[in-house]
Amino acid sequence: MNAPQPAATLHRRLDDAEIKSIVIGLMTAMLLAALDQTIVATAMPTIGLDLGDAVNLPWIVTAYLLASTAVTPLYGKLSDIHGRRIMLLIAITTFSLGSLVCAVAPTMVTLALARGLQGIGGGGLIALSQTIIGDIMSPKERARYQVYIAGVFVAASVAGPLLGGFFAQHLHWSYIFWINLPIGFLAFALTNGKLKLLPRHERRHRLDWPGASLLVLGSTSLLLALSWGGVRFPWTSTVVLSLLAAAALLGTGFAARLATAAEPLIPTNVLKDQVVYSATLAACFAMGTFIGLTIYVPIFFEGVLGLSASQSGLALVPLMIGTVTGATLSGRSMLYFKRYKRVPMAMMGVSVACCALIAAYGRALPFPLMEVLFLFLSIGLGTILPLSTIAIQNTVELHELGIATASMNFFRSLGGALIVAAFGTIVLGGTAGNAGAVHDMEALIRGSDAAHLAGTFRWVFWAACLGLGLAWTFLILMEERPLRDRRAGTGDAGSLEAELPNPLVLE
Repeated sequence: MNAPQPAATLHRRLDDAEIKSIVIGLMTAMLLAALDQTIVATAMPTIGLDLGDAVNLPWIVTAYLLASTAVTPLYGKLSDIHGRRIMLLIAITTFSLGSLVCAVAPTMVTLALARGLQGIGGGGLIALSQTIIGDIMSPKERARYQVYIAGVFVAASVAGPLLGGFFAQHLHWSYIFWINLPIGFLAFALTNGKLKLLPRHERRHRLDWPGASLLVLGSTSLLLALSWGGVRFPWTSTVVLSLLAAAALLGTGFAARLATAAEPLIPTNVLKDQVVYSATLAACFAMGTFIGLTIYVPIFFEGVLGLSASQSGLALVPLMIGTVTGATLSGRSMLYFKRYKRVPMAMMGVSVACCALIAAYGRALPFPLMEVLFLFLSIGLGTILPLSTIAIQNTVELHELGIATASMNFFRSLGGALIVAAFGTIVLGGTAGNAGAVHDMEALIRGSDAAHLAGTFRWVFWAACLGLGLAWTFLILMEERPLRDRRAGTGDAGSLEAELPNPLVLE
């Protein structure tokens, strides 16, 4: 058996000042990963020209995506075995080391490999931060802090492109990686000492290496197929079909391993839990639709509505701000309402309706009305994100918190890749002329055939309606279990099952 933790660590309840200090450190760690996802995009053309290898430029994104998605479940499992603190510090250190190599990379190949190293660290930053928040406060208390998590991503979404463009134009593209070093150092310093106060819930586990290998190889094959299909190679090419076949074969092997291993990578009782799989699928479709819209709506703004690049960026703000508003509404409803699904379910209905109006009327809508519709679309979408995380953490045992949270993030990333690939297929297919030749996308963005592009985006928005509708459906199907009081440092995990008394809770 594992040696028990010292009583001072196991039984002492963290006070509010200690919790806030830990949360600040975790938000800094999450900012590393969130900012990296947005700051690179605007500097990519400059990087390709400077390194003289624009052909392999997509690998800057692909390498990070492959590595970070594949290792996310491993961080969750290893944190359940060895503790959250050591795994988060490893993630921060690996990410920072990868950033350093990226900053001094002399070739595109070196940069792509360094981005993969960054991704190995980045895959643990968000999932582990969410898990630690689950360790130190009850599900109801957690709802109060979800808005800060959403705020980190919105800040990164707004500041990332601006910083990336500024560094690439006025300084040097390497500064988009150098900036990670002081942030990483700050995250390490803020979390290293305070995380020693964390309660310890790990148990003796064995890591299922065959299962982990099947998951990493299978997800990598699928993500490569989705990244290359319709862009680098035709969907019917031998390369893409072989990758899809490999992903299917390895995925089948992973499923068989889950069913037969003595201790599988992801416990089957976690996967079979109604709340876990319903909340995961709801988050998967919600986040995937959101990512797809943030990538392709700027093309609609510029090519159909005739906005400039800077105007398009400003027009995207309501879509970003709405998610924070929705997360706030959802988090507050979980604090004060026993039936905490009511607000998200109502707002998701509004979200689907807004998306349907955009799909039906498109550019015929007055621009201010369209912005309002995008705002309410994202508010509804944002309500699912904190709800899904808290519901999953509320239903699993504390010693399974790491793998459950990481698995949700893993499947959410895969869902995002699938939906973005689907949107891309619609756009590329829709921009083909009668002879089957794809129009010059650059010319379309400049407005050479706004009517043709508007017709294409009608199908994109209908696809978004389908994604939002599926997220809404799984949210409705998710069982609404009472939120439990499992505060950190109050005793053994098995005894922390009582519902938090709150005289303000309403029916």
